[in-house]
Amino acid sequence: MSTPLTGPFDDPIQAPGTEERLWREWSGWAGLPEAALPRSGRVVVVAAHPDDEVLGFGGSLALLAASEAEVTVVVLTDGEGSHPHSRTVTPEELVRLRAAETRAALAELGAAHVEVVRWGVADTEVAKHERRIADRLLPLVTGAALVVAPWTGDVHSDHEGAGRAALAAAGNAAAPCWLYPVWMWHWARPDDPRVPWHKAARVTLPEPVQARKRAAVARYASQIRPLGPDPEDAAILPPEEIAHHLREREVVFR
Repeated sequence: MSTPLTGPFDDPIQAPGTEERLWREWSGWAGLPEAALPRSGRVVVVAAHPDDEVLGFGGSLALLAASEAEVTVVVLTDGEGSHPHSRTVTPEELVRLRAAETRAALAELGAAHVEVVRWGVADTEVAKHERRIADRLLPLVTGAALVVAPWTGDVHSDHEGAGRAALAAAGNAAAPCWLYPVWMWHWARPDDPRVPWHKAARVTLPEPVQARKRAAVARYASQIRPLGPDPEDAAILPPEEIAHHLREREVVFR
């Protein structure tokens, strides 16, 4: 999730978001079926940026890590563009920092043993390389019990490109593919007609898993706390945004 929440409001991501209170009060949760995670086999989880996999699917990752599933996390970009005007941290330093945060976050989820591959696609340019990403994903997802990636309607070009590439690869491999939203909780509203609720399902997270996810999200200090005192170093994920990802459930589109 490498888009700052500042700037003109013609971008839904940069506009003021939906209060988490409204999502928690939504009556639609009861209508979402439960999604059954595989308990064995290979699961490939795609992230456009370091932290997407934890924000959108971290609780599910913890459940998978505690099962007999063999998990591979593919991080397409290094998230070096999250603070493009910072004078505190260089893009090169962000690459190292966010890679370390990913490993620390996965450890909090009990998933320190999972395979993590970083492909170094330029931040903000995933959509330009969709075909190449899909081709590169194909060997990984062939024979997979499940492929998971960011939602193709998330209104973030990197997330949407990652989702389309994963769908293409999974389709060619005849593997099931789920898509997890990240920014949707910010710009959408309960019962929003722009969201394919008929495809949505939930993964219920027991309290110990919720606690693991909270600890994992906290490991992404470069995203949830300011890098320094300047406006260019502001947190990408303020508390009101983080609240969307600390619920007792996660949602996927199937």
